[in-house]
Amino acid sequence: MVHDIVVFSGSSHPGLVSKIVSNLSLEEGRVKLGKFSNGETSISIGESVREKDVYVIQSSCGNINDNFMELLIMLSACKTASAKRVTAVLPLFPYSRQPDLPYSKKGINRGKQSDTPAVEKPNPLEEENNNNTLTTSKTGYKTWIAQSGTLIAELLTKSGADHIITMDLHDAQFQGFFDISVDNLYSKPILQHYIQTKIPDYQNCVIVSPDAGGAKRATAIADNLLVPFALIHKEKRFFNPKHASNSNLDLSSPQNSASSSGSSGSQDGKSYATTMIVGDVEGKDCIIVDDLVDTSYTITRAAKLLKRQNCGKIYVLITHGIFSGDALERIQQSAIDKIVVTNSVPQEKHQEVLGDKLVVLDVSRILGEAIRRIHNGESVSILFDHGW
Repeated sequence: MVHDIVVFSGSSHPGLVSKIVSNLSLEEGRVKLGKFSNGETSISIGESVREKDVYVIQSSCGNINDNFMELLIMLSACKTASAKRVTAVLPLFPYSRQPDLPYSKKGINRGKQSDTPAVEKPNPLEEENNNNTLTTSKTGYKTWIAQSGTLIAELLTKSGADHIITMDLHDAQFQGFFDISVDNLYSKPILQHYIQTKIPDYQNCVIVSPDAGGAKRATAIADNLLVPFALIHKEKRFFNPKHASNSNLDLSSPQNSASSSGSSGSQDGKSYATTMIVGDVEGKDCIIVDDLVDTSYTITRAAKLLKRQNCGKIYVLITHGIFSGDALERIQQSAIDKIVVTNSVPQEKHQEVLGDKLVVLDVSRILGEAIRRIHNGESVSILFDHGW
């Protein structure tokens, strides 16, 4: 039992909050959430938070922008009401997964050059010869994407957050945007426990990272379980039709697909994305490990490639299962035998579609224990390796 602590729930994931407060032997803080007729968020705090330790739990799912604004207003309201400390608990952190380049249905869109003329810096010698005439050339302008990390951090801090608790950040360096403490918890312990208790003969399985970015996450589990590791590697190759006879790139191969066209020393050059498996998976069950599934293109393509290498069953272990658009249908038709996610975001509707193919693991005990330890001034590092 903890004292002088209040836990408020946002509207994004009330089911998870109920489990967290139950683990803490508390009752949810009274708060009234609503909207005005014009769509603006309305919040009324129903109890005193003066000199108390306040935790506001809001996951990044559903109507993300509305939920994020709701979180900011709740943080500000608690801070204004003289709360001793205000902590934002974000099981899935918002805006932490932003591509470096524009994203389209077919993948990354590198942007087209506009026809806006770019003014060149004048050359003094040319100015003399051209009677000081300034020339312009259409060098084009590449699309630039605004990165929102600093903005999100500033919004949370300025609204009153003294501390952030989240889980499996897509990019761990995201913590660097904050000048307040951030506890990034890991789902690795419960995923590891699932592998050891629910996957038959897991010692002969192969842990697979679907891309290079998740290699560190996958190898950590593989090393702890003493099982082999494999990586699905993507690389871009350039192909020039004029020299097709000298090229060993098989364009008819299902592993090679045109991703974009551009210049590579020749106007006829085209770039192709090709994938390959680094490691031996033939005849072995494979466990794909990743932090987040949104459109499900990455994991379904990985499963297809693994099946081509005559692997056994395919399990997919994910922390955050968002499943946007037609992701569920794509998974249903894929070679994946079982997909395991946590309840960091609601999974009830996803379970209805995927049925027994989807397994949901509970992270409320990890989040609840993190809240208890932080409130009591204890270390949370034990949760990184052992869960709860």
